[in-house]
Amino acid sequence: MNLIVLKISDIRMQDKKQDVFKNSKIKVPFFYPSISKEDQLAVKNALNLPLLTDGPLLQKFENNFAKFTGAKYAIGVSNATSALHLSLKSLGITKGDEVIIPDMTFVATASSVLFTGATPVVADIDNDLNISIESIEKSITKKTKVILPVHFAGKICNIDKIKKIAKNNNLKIIEDCAHAIGTRKNGKHAGTFGDAGCFSFYPTKNFTTIEGGMIITNSKDIAKYVLTARNHGLTRSLSNRFSSGKPWDYDVIEPGYNYRLDEIRSALGINQLKRIKKLNLQRKNAAKYYYLKLKEIEGIESPEILNNNNHVYHLHIIKIKKSFGISRDDLFNKLLSEGIRTSVHYKPLHKFTMFTKKGKIHDDTVNSEEAYSEIISLPMYPNITKKEQDAVIQTIKNSR
Repeated sequence: MNLIVLKISDIRMQDKKQDVFKNSKIKVPFFYPSISKEDQLAVKNALNLPLLTDGPLLQKFENNFAKFTGAKYAIGVSNATSALHLSLKSLGITKGDEVIIPDMTFVATASSVLFTGATPVVADIDNDLNISIESIEKSITKKTKVILPVHFAGKICNIDKIKKIAKNNNLKIIEDCAHAIGTRKNGKHAGTFGDAGCFSFYPTKNFTTIEGGMIITNSKDIAKYVLTARNHGLTRSLSNRFSSGKPWDYDVIEPGYNYRLDEIRSALGINQLKRIKKLNLQRKNAAKYYYLKLKEIEGIESPEILNNNNHVYHLHIIKIKKSFGISRDDLFNKLLSEGIRTSVHYKPLHKFTMFTKKGKIHDDTVNSEEAYSEIISLPMYPNITKKEQDAVIQTIKNSR
């Protein structure tokens, strides 16, 4: 087979940012993936390889990710939802069990619990939008098996207190790290505090493989289960089956899933991981610029910038208080009319029909209710320019 190896000089990059949804009126997109020439080159060269899944690039990506996070094991999967699902399954979570999750999170956190047959139990949030310790304690019942906190927007939650609660109640911890690649506390990476950590590489995240996810763990048993379950439950991988013995001679001990991560996405992940520190620093600098420009505006609460690695600024969320003079929704509409995309992260879980039918609440959700009426996520991506940020800031100032 003749392989065509491309060089960086063969790659053409698109210089001008375009709205993801092709609206020519948009001047400042909400997100914009950072894809370099080297990224494109890595993907195109991976396409020339004879083995496009379950191969050496996936193994290299997993090894590099384990080293970066300090975990013993890293297992690539198709997305963060499958990562959460497999992690819960690895702990034996099933029908009749309860899993505590925050009210303010993407629906996939709840869906992954429902996939196991267990019941998601919503806990309220604190002022920083992370899960409330007090609400976790109120939500524990005899059926509770797992606490599943989210490191929201890239800021590490109160994981030390959660570990103490889990220990005192004989509970497991699975960390939803979809926003938190690079987030650390006292040098320890998010996802290594509990039994497993689950990451997302969706295009809006701090680094991307387009679609994809990763599970990290220090448990040999969890890693063993996930490696098999992500590949239909087959006891031998594709490369192992064709490296020795009869390729059809494998066993399936229990049903698995098609949750694999392929070589093309792995190639992109290897390359993006090399730049993650730079990408996160760019986000932090952008967040700092927002904070310094918005902190003096009455009625605007902007997250303070931390001088450590406890936050990687996946999202920059401000709160619109009554003293600002107009509502969050009015500000959203004003920004959009000026060609600036924003969003809200997130609609609380208890407001979804699915959750009202299949979830539980053992505590009230007064904080998430209030936050939902106030929060708005501003444009945030590594290569956002000060000119783009100034357009956002000036529109906010002029909207009162």
